[in-house]
Amino acid sequence: MNLHEFQAKRLFAEHGVPIPNGEVAYTPAEAREIAARLGGVIVKAQVHTGGRGKAGGVKLGRTPEEAEAAAKAILGMNIKGYTVGKVLCDELAPGIEQEIYLAVLIDRANRRPMIMASAAGGMDIEQVAEEMPEKIIKVHIEPSLGVRSYQSTYVASRMGLPKELWRDFHKLLTGLYSCFKANDASLTEINPLVITGEGKLLAVDGKMSVDDNALYRQEKVAAMRDVAEEPVAEKQAREAGINFIKLDGNIGCMVNGAGLAMTTMDVTKLFGGAPANFLDIGGGAKADQVAAALRIILSDPNVKAVLINIFGGITRGDEVAKGIVAALEEVQTDVPMVVRLAGTNAAEGMAILADAKMETAVTLSDAAQKAVALAQGSN
Repeated sequence: MNLHEFQAKRLFAEHGVPIPNGEVAYTPAEAREIAARLGGVIVKAQVHTGGRGKAGGVKLGRTPEEAEAAAKAILGMNIKGYTVGKVLCDELAPGIEQEIYLAVLIDRANRRPMIMASAAGGMDIEQVAEEMPEKIIKVHIEPSLGVRSYQSTYVASRMGLPKELWRDFHKLLTGLYSCFKANDASLTEINPLVITGEGKLLAVDGKMSVDDNALYRQEKVAAMRDVAEEPVAEKQAREAGINFIKLDGNIGCMVNGAGLAMTTMDVTKLFGGAPANFLDIGGGAKADQVAAALRIILSDPNVKAVLINIFGGITRGDEVAKGIVAALEEVQTDVPMVVRLAGTNAAEGMAILADAKMETAVTLSDAAQKAVALAQGSN
C-alpha cells in the first residue's frame, strides 16, 4: 500500500525526521488560508505517482493569492491517470544548499533492509543508477542492531556532507529506519533531503510503501489507504483476495501462484506477446474467485486474448473450470481464451471446458503461442 507524501512525512516526523510545516488543502480557498498562516508555501499535488513537477503539479505560492491560484491550477489536474483531489501546502525551506536522496528499503536478494543514498538528490534514482552509478551508496542494516553510527558516518562522508551535520544526519537516518521498521514498510524514501541555507537537514519530500501482508497489525496505517487513488480493477481484486497489477499489454493472464504467474508472463513475452496484467488467484481459489478474476481481466479494453494457466495443488482444476464457465455466463465477451490445466482434478476441469467449447492446451508453451496468435488475430 502506498501513502501520500503528506501521510509519509507525518509518520517520518513521529520518529524524529525534520519536515516542513504544512497542511493539506482540498480547495483553492483553503490553500490561500494556509499560505496566509505559513507566510508562503509550495503547493504540491497529492497523487500516488511520480513526475508531479514535470506535469505541472508542483507550484510556488509566495503569497496567499499565488497559493490560491496554484491550487486552482493543480486541483482537478490529471497526472498519469490520477485526478488530483488535494494538495499539500508546505512552508518554503529557507534556501537550499544541497539536495540528497535517502531511502531505507528491502533488499530482497540479501533478505535484509538497506540504506540507499546519493548526493544526486532531486533526480529519479533509476536515472542516477543509469547515468551515475558511482553516486549510489548502499549499506545493509542488521535488523537486530539497527543503524550503527559508523554506517551513517560512512554514508555522510561518501556524499560529502559537512562534518558538522554528521550527528544530525545519524539522528535523521535512525529515525527513518525506525519509521520503516515500526510501520512494516517496504520503502521509506526522502527525495530530496535538503541542507537549508540555515545549515539544517530537512525532508521536503517523502514517499512510503507498506507491506499489504502486515496491514492486519497496522490499523493506523491501514486507515490511511486512499481508495479513490486505487484503479478500480486493483480495488476489486483486493476485495476479492486476488493479487492483481495492471500492465500495458493485450494478453490477460490468470494464474495461481506468483512464481507461475511470472513464468507465464515470461513465456508469453518469449513468443512475441505482451501481458496485460499480473494476476495471481492464490493457492486455494474457488469458483467465485476465478469468476471475479476473469471479470477483472475482461474489464480492461486493451485485452485481446486471455491466457489461463492453472497448476492444481490446493486449487482444483474442476473448480477453476466452473469459475470460468460461471464468469462467462455473467460477462458476455467476444475475447478469445486459452486454458491450460494441470494437476489436481485437471481431467475433470478439461471435460467441463470441452463441454463449454473452450480452447485448451496441454503445455504452457502451447497455451502461450495460441494466446499470442489469438491476440494478434483480434487486432
